[in-house]
Formats: sequence, structure tokens, C-alpha cells
Amino acid sequence: MTRDEERISGGRETRSARRAVAVVFAVHGTASGTFATRIPWMREHLGLSPGWLGVALVCVTLGASAAMPLSAFLEHRLGPRATLRGTSLACCAGLALPPLMPGLGWLCGALFLFGCGLGLMDVAMNAQGVYVEERYGRSVLSSLHGMWSVGGLAGGALGVLAAHGGLPATLHLALVAPGLCGVAVVACRWVLDVQPDAGAAEPEPPRFALPTRGALAVGLVGFCAVFAEGASMDWSGIYLRDVTGASPGLAATAYTAFACTMAIARLAGDATVERFGAVRTVRAGGVLATLGGVLVVTAETPASAVAGYALIGVGIAVVVPLCFSAAGRTSEGSAGRAVAGVATLAYASGLAAPAAVGWVAEATSLPVSFGLVTVLTSGLVLGAGVLRPAPRTSGPAAVPPGGTHGGAGTAGAGTGKSAGDDGTGARGA
Repeated sequence: MTRDEERISGGRETRSARRAVAVVFAVHGTASGTFATRIPWMREHLGLSPGWLGVALVCVTLGASAAMPLSAFLEHRLGPRATLRGTSLACCAGLALPPLMPGLGWLCGALFLFGCGLGLMDVAMNAQGVYVEERYGRSVLSSLHGMWSVGGLAGGALGVLAAHGGLPATLHLALVAPGLCGVAVVACRWVLDVQPDAGAAEPEPPRFALPTRGALAVGLVGFCAVFAEGASMDWSGIYLRDVTGASPGLAATAYTAFACTMAIARLAGDATVERFGAVRTVRAGGVLATLGGVLVVTAETPASAVAGYALIGVGIAVVVPLCFSAAGRTSEGSAGRAVAGVATLAYASGLAAPAAVGWVAEATSLPVSFGLVTVLTSGLVLGAGVLRPAPRTSGPAAVPPGGTHGGAGTAGAGTGKSAGDDGTGARGA
């Protein structure tokens, strides 16, 4: 079935695909949340200082950033469904490796492999989200990312219980990883296997797809949001323990609060963007995230720090899905290539965040590190304008109701208010 035929067909297949992709997003989020809550265990198990922990954590996003540009090539060769299935298996299986490592060097290698899986799965599932969004003719990516946050919340909650119960991370992750693999493989049976339009003659993408010029500005907005997300995910538990003196179990709740507020905001994000538009939504979120950063930096008690992380979660919640939707309008090629380009740039901040927070903390303090995070969240207020849709100047008259023009990866380019507001409407780890 071609993309034009798929856009017209809609119905049951599209709804099934949306549910299946939502499950895959939740699996990815669960893997990320589970890993984040066991970082304190791995640090104590290997006796790592904040600086060396930062070096180890940067390997996750180094792997993700290295692998993401390969995803468009894999999608072209294998097809979207097979690509998502294979990358999901790689991601979930890699979750069990890090706590088994006996030293820092081995840990860095395991985290690099885990990051590769996270990054490839992240791009593959967001490309599927763009395909589904195109067939719906309105924004759905925010709610899909909401399911990622729900998964992160579930993984975080299980991590809190495991930490409170003294369950070693080796056993905990060895139990979680196979279950996630099974869920992802089953869900992939119902995702879309989009083929190029007949006669489109779409060229094979390069093996390593860098961001296009049109995606650069969008990616920079994502850069600010993902930096705050990565820093909060990886360092919130450490921050509560070292700065506010929280117990290990209480420290793990910082990530849970962050993931919970992000999940709620993303699930409500599509309706919010529909009503207020992408630019105003992101600017308001930037203000909230900046206030949350200030609260974290000035926190003297665990409750204040947890509240600050919760505000950061609300503030940055819809930024990454809006960036991926905007990516679809910057390219007429495959959704996989458009998403990979923006994801590579945006998640490069994930490469910088763990190391930057650790190194600044080593030289000064953790509150100073999160001062840097607060500065970047304020950049969302200034940069939100790049998500404003360009005015439509021409297009064929005959468009299926709710349909869009162009190939997949042009989500939100259709007619009407939802194209302007929803369409402007991303380990990933």
C-alpha cells in the first residue's frame, strides 16, 4: 500500500497502528526510567566520583548520537516495521548489561551499546509517530511522547521499589529487559510498514544522515529541552542525595516526580497545542522550566528539589514532540531521515548534559551545574518562534479530509487550523 492509499484508508488500521506505536513509546520510556533510577546503585557499586560518573553517562548519549544518523538507511533497506522491531530488541536487551560490568571501562562500553539501541529505537518509533500523525491529519506525537513518559514513570516507580527493597540492579534489570523485549516485538506486528508513493523514485539515503539546513534551527530548540531532560533524568537522584541529604529511596522519587509531571503534560499536550499553538505553548513551558530550575538550584530540602524537577518536567514536556512534528515539514524525504536529522542535533545535548553536569559539579557544585540547565531552559522562551508554521502558498485542491500534502515526514502540512497549530505541534535515555 502506498502512502497516498494509506492516508485515504484510515480507519481501524490507523487506530491499531497508533495504539501499537504508543506501546513501543511506553517500552522505550520504561527502559529509560528503569535505568535512571539505578544510576545511584551503579555509582556506589563501582565507587565513582561525580566526574567519573559523568564520563560513564556520556557514553549513553555518545552511542545514541552515533547510531541515530544510521536509522534512515536501515529504514530504507529493511522497512519501517522491521527496523522498529530490530532496534527495539537491541535497546531492551542492552538494558541488562551496565550493572554487570566490573569496572569503569567496561561500564562505558556497555553504556555505549545501550545508547546505540536507545537512539536507533528512538528515531524508528518517532518516524512511526510521524506516519500515524500524517494519516490522522492532526497532532498525535505529544500524546505518544506522553506514553513514553508513562513508561518512564512506571520504570521509575519500579526502580524506587527495587531501591527501597535493596534489590541489586543486576537482578532488577535482568528481569525487566526480557519482558520489555517481548512487549515490543508483539506491538510491532501492528505498526505501519509505509512504502514510498508509486513512481516517487525516492533515492537511498546516505548511511550517515546529518541534519539538513532547515532542521538546524528546530534542532537547536530541541537541544535546550533535551539537555534539561537528560540532566534531570541522570542527576536528580544524585542531587537529592548529595545536596539535600535525602535517603536512597527518597532520592529516587525525584526522577519519578519529573517523569509524572512530564507524562501528564504530554498527554494533554495535543489539546493544548490545538488551542494555543506551538509557539505560545513552548514559551510558556520555557518559563515554567526556568522557574523549576531556579527552585532546584536554591533547594535546601528534598521537597523543594522534587518540586523543582516536577516543574522542569512540565515545562519541557511538549518541546521534543513539537520539534519532531516540525522536522516533518522541513523535508520532503522520508520521515526517518527528517526525524534522524533533528534527533541527532537535539540529542547531541544529551551527549553534553551528563558530562557537563558532572564536570561542573566536580569543579564547583551540583547547584552551579543546574544553574547551567536553567540558562538553557530560558532559551526555549527565545527560540520558540522557529516552530511557527510557514504560510502555505499553494497545493492541490483535492486532498482527502484530514489529509496532508507531500510524503510522510510532512506531518502537519495539511490545510486548516490543526495543520498550523497541531503540526507545529523527541532516548532517548
